[in-house]
Amino acid sequence: MRTVAMIVSYDGTAYSGFQSQPQGQTVQDEIQLALQRLTGEAIKIDGSGRTDAGVHAYGQVFSFITGSPIPMKRFAMALNGWLPNDIIVRSAHEMPAGFHARIHAVRKTYRYSITTGKYPNVFTNRYRFHHYNPLDVDAMREAIVHLLGEHDFSSFTSAGSTKRSHVRTIHEVRIEQDGDDIHTFVTGNGFLYNMVRIIMGTLMWVGEGKWKPERMSQVIKAMDRSQAGPKAGAQGLTLWEVGYPEPFSQCLQIDPANDL
Repeated sequence: MRTVAMIVSYDGTAYSGFQSQPQGQTVQDEIQLALQRLTGEAIKIDGSGRTDAGVHAYGQVFSFITGSPIPMKRFAMALNGWLPNDIIVRSAHEMPAGFHARIHAVRKTYRYSITTGKYPNVFTNRYRFHHYNPLDVDAMREAIVHLLGEHDFSSFTSAGSTKRSHVRTIHEVRIEQDGDDIHTFVTGNGFLYNMVRIIMGTLMWVGEGKWKPERMSQVIKAMDRSQAGPKAGAQGLTLWEVGYPEPFSQCLQIDPANDL
């Protein structure tokens, strides 16, 4: 038996999130069905984390155990032949026994993308939140600095959160602007239910001039969801990357020449 990890990208528009659930089509369901058709095994995969309905992924990681003899160099391509066009496995890696995509993850990076302007872009509007008016990106950059470090992020989680503790550490935040496109990257040791989307809804209020940048610090200290801004749309959010400690991170390196 082998422990395998795969890095997968998907367009989450048509799915009720990554993780299997009693009702609704999910990315996990599609991958497990494809694995069964490819290997003949009833395989349950473990994802590095959930993504909500309509949320995308560029670097989601999942792991599973298999007795299949398919070579690692061929596994991703073979599996893609059974997957729908909106789910693409980018790479397959044989991992040390006991590796678990969720348990061993130590950091995650999310990207939230906004496009500004009078009209949405038909070629990107599935992956960008469209904001009709310009945003003050400099003010947004001032605001996100307050997120850095360890905080109780209760102000930035929805009522459906089941986590015992809302304390998380944000390691890095940055905003990149390319014309009308604004991309915010947030890296942390973990995220609460809807945390990034609520952060982004709050940031957009800062960008609109409704709130001063320093209001972000006050919202964090309040530890009260009602003190934060609205939850931003799901289509702008992408799970960008998942980080692991050694030796797992070395095993999960992607050869750029083979990256789909």
